[in-house]
Amino acid sequence: MKRVAYLTMEDAGDFVTDYHLSVEPMAALGWQVETVAWRSAPDWDAYDAVYICTPWDYPEHLAEFLDVLATIDASSALLINDQALVHWTLEKTYLRDIEERGGRIVPSAWFDDFDPADIAGFFSNHVTDKVVIKPTVGANAKDTFVLTDPVPPSLSEMLRSTFAGRAFFVQPFIENVQSEGEFSLFFFNGEYSHAILKTPERGDFRVQEEHGSAINTVQPPAELRRIAADLFAAIEPRPVYGRGDWVRGPDDDYLLMELELIEPSLYLRTDSGAAARFAAAFDQRFQEFARI
Repeated sequence: MKRVAYLTMEDAGDFVTDYHLSVEPMAALGWQVETVAWRSAPDWDAYDAVYICTPWDYPEHLAEFLDVLATIDASSALLINDQALVHWTLEKTYLRDIEERGGRIVPSAWFDDFDPADIAGFFSNHVTDKVVIKPTVGANAKDTFVLTDPVPPSLSEMLRSTFAGRAFFVQPFIENVQSEGEFSLFFFNGEYSHAILKTPERGDFRVQEEHGSAINTVQPPAELRRIAADLFAAIEPRPVYGRGDWVRGPDDDYLLMELELIEPSLYLRTDSGAAARFAAAFDQRFQEFARI
Protein backbone atom coordinates (compact mmCIF):
# COMPACT_ATOMS: atom_id res chain seq x y z
CA MET A 1 0.00 0.00 0.00
CA LYS A 2 1.10 3.54 -0.77
CA ARG A 3 0.78 5.98 2.12
CA VAL A 4 -0.81 9.41 1.84
CA ALA A 5 -1.15 12.03 4.55
CA TYR A 6 -4.31 14.14 4.45
CA LEU A 7 -3.36 17.46 6.04
CA THR A 8 -6.02 18.55 8.53
CA MET A 9 -6.49 20.78 11.56
CA GLU A 10 -6.02 19.65 15.14
CA ASP A 11 -9.71 20.41 15.72
CA ALA A 12 -12.18 20.91 12.87
CA GLY A 13 -14.68 22.56 15.21
CA ASP A 14 -17.88 23.47 13.39
CA PHE A 15 -16.43 23.04 9.91
CA VAL A 16 -18.28 20.60 7.65
CA THR A 17 -15.95 18.07 6.00
CA ASP A 18 -16.51 15.05 3.77
CA TYR A 19 -12.99 14.07 2.71
CA HIS A 20 -13.58 10.72 4.44
CA LEU A 21 -15.66 9.72 1.40
CA SER A 22 -12.45 9.46 -0.63
CA VAL A 23 -10.80 6.96 1.73
CA GLU A 24 -12.45 3.88 0.27
CA PRO A 25 -11.85 4.73 -3.42
CA MET A 26 -8.27 5.66 -2.53
CA ALA A 27 -7.84 2.27 -0.83
CA ALA A 28 -9.18 0.56 -3.95
CA LEU A 29 -6.26 2.15 -5.84
CA GLY A 30 -3.71 0.98 -3.28
CA TRP A 31 -3.58 4.00 -0.98
CA GLN A 32 -3.55 3.97 2.81
CA VAL A 33 -5.00 7.29 3.97
CA GLU A 34 -3.87 8.85 7.24
CA THR A 35 -5.14 12.17 8.58
CA VAL A 36 -2.26 14.28 9.88
CA ALA A 37 -2.59 17.62 11.66
CA TRP A 38 -0.50 19.98 9.55
CA ARG A 39 1.36 21.39 12.58
CA SER A 40 2.31 17.96 14.00
CA ALA A 41 5.68 17.67 12.16
CA PRO A 42 5.84 13.94 11.36
CA ASP A 43 8.48 12.32 9.19
CA TRP A 44 7.19 13.35 5.75
CA ASP A 45 9.58 10.91 4.06
CA ALA A 46 7.42 8.14 5.51
CA TYR A 47 4.66 9.10 3.06
CA ASP A 48 4.45 8.69 -0.68
CA ALA A 49 2.20 11.74 -1.05
CA VAL A 50 0.65 14.53 0.98
CA TYR A 51 -2.76 16.01 0.16
CA ILE A 52 -3.49 19.54 1.38
CA CYS A 53 -6.91 18.53 2.66
CA THR A 54 -8.54 20.69 5.36
CA PRO A 55 -5.87 22.81 7.13
CA TRP A 56 -8.43 25.61 7.28
CA ASP A 57 -6.82 27.48 10.16
CA TYR A 58 -3.66 28.28 8.18
CA PRO A 59 -4.44 31.99 7.47
CA GLU A 60 -3.80 32.70 11.16
CA HIS A 61 -0.43 30.90 10.93
CA LEU A 62 0.60 31.68 7.36
CA ALA A 63 4.39 31.73 7.70
CA GLU A 64 4.35 28.47 9.64
CA PHE A 65 2.04 26.86 7.09
CA LEU A 66 4.29 27.80 4.19
CA ASP A 67 7.30 26.46 6.07
CA VAL A 68 5.52 23.13 6.55
CA LEU A 69 4.65 22.92 2.85
CA ALA A 70 8.24 23.74 1.92
CA THR A 71 9.46 20.97 4.21
CA ILE A 72 7.04 18.50 2.63
CA ASP A 73 8.06 19.60 -0.85
CA ALA A 74 11.72 19.00 0.04
CA SER A 75 10.93 15.48 1.25
CA SER A 76 10.43 12.40 -0.91
CA ALA A 77 6.63 12.79 -0.65
CA LEU A 78 4.67 14.28 -3.55
CA LEU A 79 2.80 17.42 -2.44
CA ILE A 80 -0.64 17.75 -4.02
CA ASN A 81 -1.49 20.35 -5.22
CA ASP A 82 1.87 21.65 -6.38
CA GLN A 83 3.56 24.23 -4.15
CA ALA A 84 3.67 26.67 -7.09
CA LEU A 85 -0.14 26.66 -7.22
CA VAL A 86 -0.29 27.28 -3.49
CA HIS A 87 1.89 30.36 -3.77
CA TRP A 88 -0.01 31.65 -6.80
CA THR A 89 -3.46 31.42 -5.22
CA LEU A 90 -2.47 32.19 -1.65
CA GLU A 91 -3.37 35.84 -2.20
CA LYS A 92 -6.51 36.82 -4.08
CA THR A 93 -4.34 38.99 -6.33
CA TYR A 94 -4.26 35.95 -8.65
CA LEU A 95 -7.62 37.30 -9.83
CA ARG A 96 -5.72 40.14 -11.50
CA ASP A 97 -3.67 37.57 -13.42
CA ILE A 98 -6.82 35.84 -14.61
CA GLU A 99 -8.35 39.15 -15.69
CA GLU A 100 -5.17 40.10 -17.57
CA ARG A 101 -5.44 36.81 -19.46
CA GLY A 102 -8.96 37.67 -20.57
CA GLY A 103 -11.01 36.02 -17.82
CA ARG A 104 -14.06 37.76 -16.40
CA ILE A 105 -13.87 38.41 -12.65
CA VAL A 106 -15.99 40.45 -10.28
CA PRO A 107 -14.55 43.99 -10.75
CA SER A 108 -11.95 44.57 -8.04
CA ALA A 109 -9.94 47.47 -6.63
CA TRP A 110 -6.77 46.60 -4.70
CA PHE A 111 -5.28 48.29 -1.63
CA ASP A 112 -2.14 47.73 0.47
CA ASP A 113 -3.33 49.64 3.54
CA PHE A 114 -6.53 51.12 4.88
CA ASP A 115 -7.16 54.87 4.84
CA PRO A 116 -10.62 56.17 5.82
CA ALA A 117 -10.19 58.83 3.13
CA ASP A 118 -10.47 56.08 0.50
CA ILE A 119 -13.94 54.95 1.58
CA ALA A 120 -15.86 57.31 -0.72
CA GLY A 121 -13.88 55.94 -3.66
CA PHE A 122 -14.91 52.39 -2.80
CA PHE A 123 -18.40 53.31 -3.99
CA SER A 124 -17.68 55.84 -6.73
CA ASN A 125 -15.09 53.64 -8.45
CA HIS A 126 -17.65 50.86 -8.83
CA VAL A 127 -20.62 53.20 -9.41
CA THR A 128 -22.63 51.56 -6.64
CA ASP A 129 -23.85 52.24 -3.13
CA LYS A 130 -23.02 48.74 -1.86
CA VAL A 131 -19.59 47.05 -1.87
CA VAL A 132 -17.75 44.11 -0.32
CA ILE A 133 -14.35 44.52 1.33
CA LYS A 134 -12.20 41.51 2.18
CA PRO A 135 -8.54 40.61 2.83
CA THR A 136 -6.36 39.27 0.03
CA VAL A 137 -5.47 36.33 2.30
CA GLY A 138 -8.39 34.77 4.13
CA ALA A 139 -10.96 32.00 4.25
CA ASN A 140 -14.56 31.26 5.21
CA ALA A 141 -15.63 34.93 4.84
CA LYS A 142 -13.51 35.93 7.86
CA ASP A 143 -13.02 39.72 8.03
CA THR A 144 -15.35 40.24 5.08
CA PHE A 145 -17.71 43.22 5.27
CA VAL A 146 -20.60 44.46 3.17
CA LEU A 147 -20.64 48.27 3.16
CA THR A 148 -23.41 50.64 2.16
CA ASP A 149 -22.90 54.32 1.48
CA PRO A 150 -22.45 56.23 3.76
CA VAL A 151 -20.30 54.18 6.14
CA PRO A 152 -20.90 55.17 9.79
CA PRO A 153 -17.85 56.31 11.80
CA SER A 154 -18.02 53.30 14.12
CA LEU A 155 -17.75 50.90 11.17
CA SER A 156 -15.02 53.00 9.60
CA GLU A 157 -13.00 52.62 12.78
CA MET A 158 -13.58 48.86 12.78
CA LEU A 159 -12.36 48.67 9.19
CA ARG A 160 -9.29 50.73 10.06
CA SER A 161 -8.49 48.34 12.90
CA THR A 162 -9.13 45.23 10.78
CA PHE A 163 -7.17 46.26 7.68
CA ALA A 164 -4.40 48.49 9.05
CA GLY A 165 -1.18 47.38 7.37
CA ARG A 166 -3.05 44.58 5.62
CA ALA A 167 -3.73 44.15 1.91
CA PHE A 168 -7.39 43.98 0.92
CA PHE A 169 -9.66 44.48 -2.07
CA VAL A 170 -13.07 45.97 -2.75
CA GLN A 171 -15.74 44.67 -5.11
CA PRO A 172 -19.27 45.78 -5.95
CA PHE A 173 -21.89 43.72 -4.16
CA ILE A 174 -23.43 41.35 -6.73
CA GLU A 175 -27.13 41.09 -5.95
CA ASN A 176 -27.43 37.68 -7.59
CA VAL A 177 -25.36 36.21 -4.75
CA GLN A 178 -28.44 36.57 -2.58
CA SER A 179 -31.17 35.98 -5.15
CA GLU A 180 -29.64 33.08 -7.09
CA GLY A 181 -26.48 32.04 -5.27
CA GLU A 182 -22.93 31.14 -6.21
CA PHE A 183 -22.02 28.34 -8.61
CA SER A 184 -19.08 26.11 -7.69
CA LEU A 185 -17.60 23.86 -10.38
CA PHE A 186 -15.06 21.15 -9.52
CA PHE A 187 -12.30 19.84 -11.77
CA PHE A 188 -9.94 16.89 -11.24
CA ASN A 189 -6.81 16.79 -13.42
CA GLY A 190 -8.41 19.38 -15.67
CA GLU A 191 -11.59 17.36 -16.22
CA TYR A 192 -15.01 18.56 -15.07
CA SER A 193 -16.40 16.50 -12.18
CA HIS A 194 -19.49 18.08 -10.61
CA ALA A 195 -21.13 21.34 -9.58
CA ILE A 196 -23.20 22.84 -6.79
CA LEU A 197 -25.18 26.02 -6.19
CA LYS A 198 -24.65 27.69 -2.81
CA THR A 199 -27.45 30.03 -1.76
CA PRO A 200 -27.07 32.07 1.44
CA GLU A 201 -29.68 32.37 4.13
CA ARG A 202 -32.22 35.12 3.59
CA GLY A 203 -30.63 38.46 4.39
CA ASP A 204 -27.10 37.04 4.44
CA PHE A 205 -24.39 37.14 1.75
CA ARG A 206 -22.08 34.37 2.98
CA VAL A 207 -22.31 31.19 0.92
CA GLN A 208 -20.35 28.89 3.23
CA GLU A 209 -22.51 26.15 4.75
CA GLU A 210 -21.08 26.94 8.18
CA HIS A 211 -23.06 30.18 7.87
CA GLY A 212 -26.32 28.45 6.96
CA SER A 213 -26.06 28.45 3.16
CA ALA A 214 -28.15 25.93 1.22
CA ILE A 215 -26.08 23.54 -0.90
CA ASN A 216 -27.73 22.00 -3.96
CA THR A 217 -26.35 19.80 -6.72
CA VAL A 218 -26.83 21.40 -10.15
CA GLN A 219 -26.05 20.88 -13.78
CA PRO A 220 -24.24 24.13 -14.61
CA PRO A 221 -25.34 26.16 -17.63
CA ALA A 222 -23.37 25.17 -20.74
CA GLU A 223 -21.79 28.62 -21.02
CA LEU A 224 -20.53 28.51 -17.44
CA ARG A 225 -19.13 25.03 -17.89
CA ARG A 226 -17.25 26.21 -21.00
CA ILE A 227 -15.85 29.22 -19.15
CA ALA A 228 -14.74 27.02 -16.27
CA ALA A 229 -13.14 24.42 -18.56
CA ASP A 230 -11.19 27.14 -20.39
CA LEU A 231 -9.93 28.54 -17.09
CA PHE A 232 -8.74 25.21 -15.73
CA ALA A 233 -7.16 24.28 -19.06
CA ALA A 234 -4.99 27.41 -18.84
CA ILE A 235 -3.61 26.73 -15.34
CA GLU A 236 -0.01 25.53 -15.11
CA PRO A 237 1.04 23.30 -13.49
CA ARG A 238 -2.19 21.38 -13.89
CA PRO A 239 -4.02 21.10 -10.55
CA VAL A 240 -5.06 17.64 -9.40
CA TYR A 241 -8.12 19.20 -7.79
CA GLY A 242 -9.69 22.62 -7.92
CA ARG A 243 -12.86 24.57 -7.46
CA GLY A 244 -14.02 27.74 -9.18
CA ASP A 245 -16.79 29.94 -7.78
CA TRP A 246 -18.85 32.05 -10.16
CA VAL A 247 -21.80 34.42 -9.80
CA ARG A 248 -24.10 35.74 -12.49
CA GLY A 249 -23.39 39.45 -12.96
CA PRO A 250 -25.87 42.26 -13.64
CA ASP A 251 -25.43 41.79 -17.40
CA ASP A 252 -26.22 38.07 -17.03
CA ASP A 253 -22.59 37.11 -17.62
CA TYR A 254 -20.63 34.80 -15.31
CA LEU A 255 -18.01 36.46 -13.14
CA LEU A 256 -15.33 34.56 -11.24
CA MET A 257 -15.52 35.17 -7.50
CA GLU A 258 -12.72 32.88 -6.43
CA LEU A 259 -10.45 30.07 -7.59
CA GLU A 260 -9.64 27.47 -4.92
CA LEU A 261 -6.53 25.34 -5.53
CA ILE A 262 -5.07 25.00 -2.04
CA GLU A 263 -7.54 23.31 0.32
CA PRO A 264 -11.05 23.70 -1.07
CA SER A 265 -13.97 21.76 0.25
CA LEU A 266 -14.69 19.43 -2.66
CA TYR A 267 -18.31 18.61 -1.65
CA LEU A 268 -17.76 14.96 -2.52
CA ARG A 269 -21.07 14.07 -0.88
CA THR A 270 -23.04 15.98 -3.52
CA ASP A 271 -22.18 13.61 -6.39
CA SER A 272 -22.04 9.83 -6.15
CA GLY A 273 -19.04 9.55 -8.46
CA ALA A 274 -17.02 12.52 -7.20
CA ALA A 275 -14.94 10.67 -4.61
CA ALA A 276 -13.90 8.01 -7.13
CA ARG A 277 -13.00 10.66 -9.70
CA PHE A 278 -10.89 12.48 -7.12
CA ALA A 279 -9.07 9.27 -6.18
CA ALA A 280 -8.43 8.40 -9.83
CA ALA A 281 -7.02 11.88 -10.52
CA PHE A 282 -4.82 11.69 -7.42
CA ASP A 283 -3.46 8.27 -8.34
CA GLN A 284 -2.92 9.29 -11.96
CA ARG A 285 -0.83 12.28 -10.89
CA PHE A 286 1.23 10.13 -8.58
CA GLN A 287 1.87 7.62 -11.35
CA GLU A 288 3.02 10.47 -13.60
CA PHE A 289 5.34 11.68 -10.84
CA ALA A 290 6.71 8.16 -10.25
CA ARG A 291 7.69 7.85 -13.92
CA ILE A 292 9.79 11.02 -13.86
